[in-house]
Amino acid sequence: MKLSKKYLIPALFGLLSLHGQEAGAAPRQAFSYTLNSHGKSLTTPVAWGASRNVVFMGAVGTIPAQYSSQNDGAAVLGVGVGDPQKNLGLQISIISNDISQWDEYASAIHITRSLGNNDAIGAGVENIMLTDGGDAGKSFYIVYSRGIKHDSMVNKTIRTTRLHYSIGAGTGRFADKSPLDIESGKGEHGTYVFGNLAYELAKSFNIITDWNGTNLNAGMAKTFYIDRQPIAVSVALADLTHNSGDGIRVCLGASIAFNL
Repeated sequence: MKLSKKYLIPALFGLLSLHGQEAGAAPRQAFSYTLNSHGKSLTTPVAWGASRNVVFMGAVGTIPAQYSSQNDGAAVLGVGVGDPQKNLGLQISIISNDISQWDEYASAIHITRSLGNNDAIGAGVENIMLTDGGDAGKSFYIVYSRGIKHDSMVNKTIRTTRLHYSIGAGTGRFADKSPLDIESGKGEHGTYVFGNLAYELAKSFNIITDWNGTNLNAGMAKTFYIDRQPIAVSVALADLTHNSGDGIRVCLGASIAFNL
């Protein structure tokens, strides 16, 4: 795996934020608002996650990969168990870091706890390598997420929130830049702190921006339904500043989730 493929790890974990809200959400209650079904992040974790026996799968690609003229892609398969409303939700993922070769695999673990009022706290570890290879080490993180329930920030017709944010801190990719970034004179360390902001535009999709500790990204995410089956997609421009990477790139993602 080339050093440029390190970018796929944050892009892939941004994709994971797309699958969890509808398939694993608690039943809606009268006079309450739930999170909307669209993605909340691009390259950063959110505290919410899959739970209640939800299985999810997805893929992500970058055009091009960092420090490369070639495109790149990765894929994920995972399951969410437990109940974050009552105790804890546990999300376990298996990731193929390189879908052109299918020879590098990693895992990730995310634990989530609902705090009520659409608030949640989560913690996890990414990129636990299961095979040889890989240029990125483990990344540990903790994150807080919230869906705003102010009257001006909710869709009263379908009782969902429009504005969402997360803030967290972590090690690994949130804290350290790649060897190629260092070689290019972009410094050694990121901010350790990351965050994301998502707003539902025109009652149909979320526009999103996030800071992943080393760079700024912006895009949109939407969930489509085919026979009540949610299929989530995202499109983003990544590396919008000169803090890391060698230029702006396009990031595309899609995922599907269903209950066992």
